[in-house]
Amino acid sequence: MLEGAADAAAKRTNLILALGATIGIVLAVASMMRVGEFAGRLPEDVVADVNGVAIRSVDYLRALNALASDRRSPLTESDRRHVLDRLIDEELLVQYGIDLGLVRSDRRVRGDLVSSVLAAQVASVDGYDPTATELESFYAENGEFFSTPGRLRLATIWVRGVPARTEEQARQRADEVVAALSSGQSFAAVRAQLGDEPVAPLPDAHLPPAKVREYLGPTVTRAAMGLEPGAVSGAIASGSGYYVVQVVDREMQRTPPLSEVEPQVRAEMKRRAGDDAVRATLDRLRVEGDVVSVEDLP
Repeated sequence: MLEGAADAAAKRTNLILALGATIGIVLAVASMMRVGEFAGRLPEDVVADVNGVAIRSVDYLRALNALASDRRSPLTESDRRHVLDRLIDEELLVQYGIDLGLVRSDRRVRGDLVSSVLAAQVASVDGYDPTATELESFYAENGEFFSTPGRLRLATIWVRGVPARTEEQARQRADEVVAALSSGQSFAAVRAQLGDEPVAPLPDAHLPPAKVREYLGPTVTRAAMGLEPGAVSGAIASGSGYYVVQVVDREMQRTPPLSEVEPQVRAEMKRRAGDDAVRATLDRLRVEGDVVSVEDLP
């Protein structure tokens, strides 16, 4: 059992160390430019030198702490050496992968590298904390982004088509519904007399357009959005039948005060700051780089 526990611990250690492989590629690409930097005695913040690339003490301690958190007993000298050996092995493999050209030829490695660089740029604004004045200015310019959409309370009459009726019969029945409502008969009475039971009845509640669309489809929703409260639509073809819709009530779009949505506003400002950081980095790289592309795209 002790051997099994040791094997499991080793597997967990290898898994923990492997999680840093993608970031290791990013660091290795930059570090390979400094071959020979640590020739001779290692600096105090370095625990190993692999072909001129430093394995920093902070990275070693992070891996060591990850292993310690997964162990009930204190780490031994053998455990510490095992962690360092795995970091050295990882660096050797990263360098070998770069020599093989995997960063350019392997789509998954390229994708992981790009994702890591983008994540690093976004993380650069983690400490961004807008002032009250910045919040108010941003909200004044982008209030609609945080608005709650208008909501509709609808009454519907569903007339089933094929296979219950032919297309012509269904349309004629729907026109009868519209005529009956136009003559002043109550919506509930006409629905009981001429309507069919829909598969998913629309709730009798105020619903946002997106939820109405889930029940009635986009065509009926668009027609309902164009009606005033109390108005009744004509026959609207939808799927295998027809809908006739009445707008019972409408709640208009509402923009809440900043105090109600301040956490969302802060989060959106931070998200956009991250996007701006990425865009600024890409713009700088394009200016500093030598980029040539064809004028006429194939």
